[in-house]
Amino acid sequence: MNVRDWISLTNIALAVFFLYFLNAFYTFYVMFNPESCQPSKDTCLAPYVGPQDRLELHVYVSKKNSVGTSISDMKEILSRNLLASESFSTPVNVSLPLSTRRNGSLFAHILVAKVGQLNIRNQQYTSYRVVPLTQWTVRKAATISLLSADSNKTTGNGSKQDVRSDLPVSHWRPKLTMHIMATHMSFSATKGYPGELRDHIRFTNDYKYLPVVYVDELSIMMRHLQPIDLDSQEMPLEIRYSPISIGMLRMWVSMHNSLHTLKGLGFSDHDVDEVKGIFVDTNLYFLALTFIVSAFHLLFDFLAFKNDISFWKKRENMAGLSSRTVAWRCFSQVVIFLYLLDERTSLLVTIPAGIAMLIEVWKVRKAFKIQLQWSGVVPRLKLGDMSDVEKETEKLDTEAMKYLLYILYPIVALGAVYSLVYMQYRSWYSWIVHTLVNGVYAFGFIFMLPQLFLNHKLKSVAHLPWKVFMYKAFNTFIDDVFAFIITMPTSHRLACFRDDIVFVVFLYQRWLYPVDMSRANEFGVSYDDDKLNTGKKKGKKQD
Repeated sequence: MNVRDWISLTNIALAVFFLYFLNAFYTFYVMFNPESCQPSKDTCLAPYVGPQDRLELHVYVSKKNSVGTSISDMKEILSRNLLASESFSTPVNVSLPLSTRRNGSLFAHILVAKVGQLNIRNQQYTSYRVVPLTQWTVRKAATISLLSADSNKTTGNGSKQDVRSDLPVSHWRPKLTMHIMATHMSFSATKGYPGELRDHIRFTNDYKYLPVVYVDELSIMMRHLQPIDLDSQEMPLEIRYSPISIGMLRMWVSMHNSLHTLKGLGFSDHDVDEVKGIFVDTNLYFLALTFIVSAFHLLFDFLAFKNDISFWKKRENMAGLSSRTVAWRCFSQVVIFLYLLDERTSLLVTIPAGIAMLIEVWKVRKAFKIQLQWSGVVPRLKLGDMSDVEKETEKLDTEAMKYLLYILYPIVALGAVYSLVYMQYRSWYSWIVHTLVNGVYAFGFIFMLPQLFLNHKLKSVAHLPWKVFMYKAFNTFIDDVFAFIITMPTSHRLACFRDDIVFVVFLYQRWLYPVDMSRANEFGVSYDDDKLNTGKKKGKKQD
């Protein structure tokens, strides 16, 4: 086979995908298995604390965030002696100063040292970390009952909102999760220590490193934050400690830096919070599964996009394809995109939905042969003429949709009235979008049924873009996994499982109606003829 036959966008994408996979696995292996120092060959940077040395851990709170804050400006909330390999969790109540309750800040000062060597002023043998216990963020958007005379807005917890919802206010972080690196290994003074430890490692005068303390901020989600009011005299804080390996420590630090980069690119705290949700309270095996699933999801998304564009670009007519299904998909994607924007859903979900919407709009133009004509300065849309085969398809399509709409319209209307009377929304626009999207999510599969009906009547599936269907089928099953990982509206989550049923029926029809290789397709070319012509061309080249 000629080398040029192998050069295609699909093969290039597959090659890049597997190279990326190999590089990622190599990176993870090096991250969890760093090179240890050989004392006979190099000067080593050894740990100052041995595995059996007891440590004293102290946690203070202060309005100041500078290292070495005077003890008079801090209040101790925890004191404990432990081994680095131990774990514990303890709840405490923290008294809030007036400045913090007036939209101020509060910080936790964490000090770790060998028993009897703790010194706040002289920190030569003390590991010192300062982390915020408060965070400024906008309150959850308020809602109102559109039919009620009471226009007072309520927040997500049901309390009256007496402040502007667009101004950030101080919120409390109810968890403080700490780790100490329990991997006792020496680093080469020549090659240095891993770069991820740069902001977490400190050395004594004799080049031994102190206990590496890491505070896990990935576990703090936006939904965990509690608003601080003037009457919030005390707030609960759960202090957790557990040891951590050098591999996990490096991975968490790398992830934290990556999330910080996302914020620098314009992603909001809410968007970054969705990424955090993938990694919170998960073990290493689940993280590896998430990584593999994410990589395959990205690959199938690209291949489905590429083949979908190619199929519709070559398509000259709608013979065997449901034009109403194409129009419904376009309408559905527009409604879903507006709904995700109104719900302020993560960009991880919103951006793919926006791209899908643009593709569906382009398909509608191709399906209905829409042309833009100008009558002076007034634009006019003109629909193209249909062939006899397309008219026959349109007739079957109309028959399939006739009875489905009798069921859809009354149920959507009843659902709209119910939600208007018993539920709260931010505005009338929000109610309209929610009503439409509930109809799309709940009965969207109904508008995929006409294509199944056409396949049944024509006893054929040769007219369908099967590469696109297969890639989307794989992605649908992957979406089922992500539906439990990424935070999203419940309606959007249920829609992921709805599509599984339709794809299973499509696969059954694929088995039931095998493709006739001698039958001409919509371009007037059969598979056998195309194969014969290809063989003749190769024979001429060899001659």
